[in-house]
Amino acid sequence: MNGKKEAEKTSLKFLDRKLNYLSNKKGFLGVDNKFIIKEKVVIIPFGLEKTVSYGGGTKNGPKEIIKASHQVELYDEELNCEPYKKIGIKTLKPFKIDKNIEKALKKISNINKTLLEKKLFPMTLGGEHSITPGCIEPFVKKFKEIYILHFDAHADLRNSYNGEKFSHASAIRRCLDFKNVSLISFGIRNISESEVSFLKKNRFRINIFWAKDKARWNLEKFKKLIKNKNVYLTFDVDGFDSSIMPATGTPEPGGLLWNEALDVIKIASKNSNIVGADINELAPIKGFNSYNFLVAKLAYKILSYKYFY
Repeated sequence: MNGKKEAEKTSLKFLDRKLNYLSNKKGFLGVDNKFIIKEKVVIIPFGLEKTVSYGGGTKNGPKEIIKASHQVELYDEELNCEPYKKIGIKTLKPFKIDKNIEKALKKISNINKTLLEKKLFPMTLGGEHSITPGCIEPFVKKFKEIYILHFDAHADLRNSYNGEKFSHASAIRRCLDFKNVSLISFGIRNISESEVSFLKKNRFRINIFWAKDKARWNLEKFKKLIKNKNVYLTFDVDGFDSSIMPATGTPEPGGLLWNEALDVIKIASKNSNIVGADINELAPIKGFNSYNFLVAKLAYKILSYKYFY
């Protein structure tokens, strides 16, 4: 075995020993410590903030999402139950994130690989969107074909931004470096000329449901695209309209509203196999906890739909 593979194997063994959970009370949803949880889902707080280009604060996203989740009602009136009891959700204790972005991405990749080997569902709370290529790497290696379901205001298809190829503005482009990845994006309303050129050359593996067309979205087409596919869900919260989600580095008008986003996630949950997820780009605003709460409830909804549909 060469040195690189040996180092990765050692890293995975180290991670396996160090994947320590928060108590139920301190973790996602703040469930009573007396409740015995056999986990199916692991929440990974990963507040990476290295390449933000406008507003900052994403490093504080995970802790504020987890804090706000303690106020989320555990009963879901749509599903007529308390989903967490069936799902089983545990939260990793916060850990040091490498300053070097490539090392940071390798760490989240190794964590997800460890969780997949344990047959657990990873949900990463960012942090900036540059986390996603690291998050999906073990899924790309595990599955012959995988679709990314991408919610965002921005296409994130630049080859690099400000000289950084692992920029948040290049997150989805780096995911498409893997040849077995196809992309379905919702809510895009900000794209550069170079990204349009890339999009035209790769239409066979990229489908974009533009925000400007949302009143005319063909969701039957979406349903057919993801039918019986393995899907990784990545949700940049600036995919939401800036009227309901201003707490993000690059807010954009003309985006998704709450029920519009849930309708798409519900279709994906009913028709595909969602294998992992990340939510990113929350930049908390002091005193405005409703935005943190929205993201916490979104995370709970994604998991609830995943396990009940």
